[in-house]
Amino acid sequence: MADEQTIKYDAPTVEQEIEVISTYRLEEKAREVVPKGGFDYISGASGDEFTLKQNNEAWSHKGILPRVLADVENPDTSTSILGHDLKVPFIMAPIAAHGLAHVTKEAGTAKGISEFGGTIMSISAYSGASFEEIDKGLKGNPRWFQIYMSKDDEMNKNILDEAKADGATAIILTADATLSGNREKDMLNKFVYPFGMPIVSRYLTGSGKNMSLNNIYAQSKQKINPADVKFLAEYSGLPIFVKGIQSPEDALLAIGAGAAGIWVSNHGGRQLDEAPGSFDTLAEISKAVAGRVPIVFDSGIRRGEHIFKAIASGADIVAVGRPVLYGLALGGWKGVKSVLEYFETDLKRVMQLAGTQTIEDVKKAHLFDIKK
Repeated sequence: MADEQTIKYDAPTVEQEIEVISTYRLEEKAREVVPKGGFDYISGASGDEFTLKQNNEAWSHKGILPRVLADVENPDTSTSILGHDLKVPFIMAPIAAHGLAHVTKEAGTAKGISEFGGTIMSISAYSGASFEEIDKGLKGNPRWFQIYMSKDDEMNKNILDEAKADGATAIILTADATLSGNREKDMLNKFVYPFGMPIVSRYLTGSGKNMSLNNIYAQSKQKINPADVKFLAEYSGLPIFVKGIQSPEDALLAIGAGAAGIWVSNHGGRQLDEAPGSFDTLAEISKAVAGRVPIVFDSGIRRGEHIFKAIASGADIVAVGRPVLYGLALGGWKGVKSVLEYFETDLKRVMQLAGTQTIEDVKKAHLFDIKK
């Protein structure tokens, strides 16, 4: 383990509104201000980053059919999920260590979300901020909690109790990260977290500070099975999403174990490389789920077209990850708000041109296959 005195990390500090022309451009701008180790951790993926590339390329496999004479004006992006009324069909994905992008950590992201309003923040157990710090930023706005399970169920109960006391209305079980993917950039950088992880530090040998992701994952539970879904649901009394679903079989297994929601995701290409792009798996999973539980989709959302295609392919809402952190890096909470506003505006543009007035209309929209 590295000597704590040798770790220095100069996270961005600026707070400003940012112009978002494209979230792809934001990534390149963030590269200029975030320290290399932190930027590579946020933006990078496993192995040859094949799956990361597939997350982007998968969008080109389906097209949106423009519709005219559709009597559409000022599209309504509002929707609901599990009792939450949202003004947009997208939420914040659970991502670890926002402090790599900005000194305000998850509290800055939370403030940007609360100022935008009408959406949900997913809080990662690997947060660099405490529940209390995040809550000050969220100001009562809804939040879900993502758990990386401890090997000790009493510890899991303790963490669930805290998440519920903090106001979490759903639990996200990340099931596809029982160990770290082959993240070569992190290994080359000898990357370790420059700050602690107050939520999970109780079951780590150490606080999380100066620890590698491999070390942290090794201390969490690897053998996750359907009984864990049942345990989380029964103990917490909250809806459980199983995150990391990439096949219809696993979706049905999760529902059979008591999951109240399916979260289609390949962890942004950060786990098993040479897996398919997440969007390429969505339609088949949605067909198998057949509306029994809501579906959240993430991995590769960068444009309004992507949100539209995911919802038209069976997702109820999508979760946005890296672009929000790039906004945080470039403008603090104001940058987060700017990114969310970009997605809202961009989605409305796509809905208008596709002749869809509401999110229910988007769900009924017909995508067409793009022949190569």
